[in-house]
Amino acid sequence: MIRYSRTNLKKLETLFKELEYTIRYEKGNFQSGYCVVEDRRIAVVNKFYDVEGRMNCLLEILSQQDVTPYLTDMTEPSLKFYEQVKSSLNTEEE
Repeated sequence: MIRYSRTNLKKLETLFKELEYTIRYEKGNFQSGYCVVEDRRIAVVNKFYDVEGRMNCLLEILSQQDVTPYLTDMTEPSLKFYEQVKSSLNTEEE
């Protein structure tokens, strides 16, 4: 399980940047708390969410993405964090 902290949120944001996603925090009427514009690789997250809510949205988006093409271009810290996130997501699904 990944701890909900500003540090881990920053790591997630960096990971998304390396996956060529733009994360925007804006207000809106999102049913799930976020919106993904696939063709432009933009993730819009409810700006009123706290750290835990933002991380949950980003983790949910990440679990739906195929990151395989980007693995070779990731920095070492991001790759380690991605492996940690992936194992955490797999544990929660079981």
